[in-house]
Amino acid sequence: MPDEFVLQNEKNGHVISVAGNPNVGKSTVFNKLTGLKQHTGNWPGKTVGLAEGTTEYQGSYYCLVDLPGTYSLSSNSEEEEVAQAFIQSDLSEATICVCDATSLERSLNLVLQIMQLSDNVVVCVNLIDEARQKGIKIDIEKLQSLLGVPVVATAARQNEGLDDLMSALAKVVSGEIKMNPYMKEALESLKGNQEENTIALLDRATVIAKDTVVFTDEDYNRRDRKLDMILTQKSTGIPIMILLLIIVFWLTIHGANAPSDVLANIFAIIGDYLNQFAHYIHMPEWLRGALIDGVYNVLSTVISVMLPPMAIFFPLFTLLEDFGYLPRVAFNLDKYFANAGACGKQALTMCMGFGCNAAGVIGTRIINSPREKLIAIVTNNFVPCNGRFPILISIITMFFVGSSVSLGSGLLSAVLLAGTVILGVLTTFWISQLLSKTILKGIPSSFTLELPPYRKPQIGSVIVRSIFDRTLFVLWRAITIAAPAGLVIWMMANIMIGDNSILTWATDVIDPFARLMGLDGTILMAFILGFPANEIVIPIMIMGYLSKSTLFRFESLDQFKNLLLDNGWTWLTATNMILFTIYHWPCSTTLVTIYQETKSSKWTWVSFIIPTVMGIVTCMITTLLAHLFRLV
Repeated sequence: MPDEFVLQNEKNGHVISVAGNPNVGKSTVFNKLTGLKQHTGNWPGKTVGLAEGTTEYQGSYYCLVDLPGTYSLSSNSEEEEVAQAFIQSDLSEATICVCDATSLERSLNLVLQIMQLSDNVVVCVNLIDEARQKGIKIDIEKLQSLLGVPVVATAARQNEGLDDLMSALAKVVSGEIKMNPYMKEALESLKGNQEENTIALLDRATVIAKDTVVFTDEDYNRRDRKLDMILTQKSTGIPIMILLLIIVFWLTIHGANAPSDVLANIFAIIGDYLNQFAHYIHMPEWLRGALIDGVYNVLSTVISVMLPPMAIFFPLFTLLEDFGYLPRVAFNLDKYFANAGACGKQALTMCMGFGCNAAGVIGTRIINSPREKLIAIVTNNFVPCNGRFPILISIITMFFVGSSVSLGSGLLSAVLLAGTVILGVLTTFWISQLLSKTILKGIPSSFTLELPPYRKPQIGSVIVRSIFDRTLFVLWRAITIAAPAGLVIWMMANIMIGDNSILTWATDVIDPFARLMGLDGTILMAFILGFPANEIVIPIMIMGYLSKSTLFRFESLDQFKNLLLDNGWTWLTATNMILFTIYHWPCSTTLVTIYQETKSSKWTWVSFIIPTVMGIVTCMITTLLAHLFRLV
């Protein structure tokens, strides 16, 4: 592995590694110290991201590098390999090792491993406030004596102890404080083969924890155990998951309608002004049409349709994550993925796919096994992303619920949408099992799944993180792809061959095949042209039915439904539309991400072909059965 990582900050100062187990508040410590002065990059040749930020203390600059959360440095995964390599690199002058005060013994194993690699270590015992609430007392001075390195207690969320942490770090970097030589010698003596070293470090971590931690309340985690009895039990775990899914979808559907309409109206007004300006400066009609009817209309549609539900869904998703519920989801689904020959961590990447399939693909980095990572990547598209929700919601509401806006109809839409999502999840299990028995044969690996303590989410932090790290990131990526797509769509709708446009000719060519799927050429063409972003599928379909040369938006679902009925839609068309929305090729953003993660054209094509074939075959079978039993 290369040992050079290019830092982006102009005033790098002293480079400090920030390491720790997952769920110990490591990134909170990093964020509190660096504020918004951050940059994210990848270690050369790896897909693991490293967040880098600067802070100033007593006139000196420090460049903190937030390493991926790991339980060890045994190089069993990219995260562990990168963490170990950076700590040992010439760049890193010292390491802050963040521990969980409520579970110190588990964290000390990593501390001791890091101390074997580096002489300059500062131990940050974080979440000390939670430890106090649970009656857990830690003798910090004794812990510092036993470890032989500086130990500082912090509660990063409340900014408690961070000044002391920086003071200790400054002394370590300057050489004023050094590791106890006896401890250094003792750690050196433990080194043998990896297995022996690990066992020895675990034993020492246990001894140190017993000598420094006192539980004044032996039943300190009673509340967590009671919640887990409900949320992870066989009889209640899955039903509660489904109920929470319905609630999240209901809030997303019910809350996004009005903001979407407001945004669409604002963009329509702006569009009118843009057209007036184009006429005022005598812009050529072809250029006006390409820029406004094409690029602008597609972009405004993507934003107005995509932004409101994402701005609701991602914060809700992040709240569950902060609360500590998502690891319970992985726990509940672990046996199902194991039976499918996959990894239980795939449950977490699947959840990420609800917001964006590209994000779900990136999330597969947490899976250590290359085989199981590929299974998770190939099947991630079966979970409908945020861009497909508008299609599903519209069709479900118009044909199976009714277009009236009420709490009851919104709840029924959420239930049916949840049912659709569950179908996608079941398909994920089935395809994962099929892959594990054919082209990706293997035995499912075991992994350590930590169930972190339940914590009260920080609402402000959740909103900021979900909006900036997820919503705007995904939206910007969709915009950069949708803009050129708008130009292509406009050209196809406006360049004529004889009496018809290229769009009409192409639609007529694929119509017979689409009819076999219970669809029509206009629907299938909308999916094809919607390859850059699923959000534009419905506008393109409307444009095709109305023979418009620009994207068109209805004022109500009733108007939209009447247009579909006039063009031959039935319940079967609506059903196949839903099925094909779940089972069709990934969007271009997801495919690009798949290639970046796998570095393989083969697996990118496999990820494209499997859901596409699944969608075509499923729709054809549904259509055949409907006609066979004379249901249409």
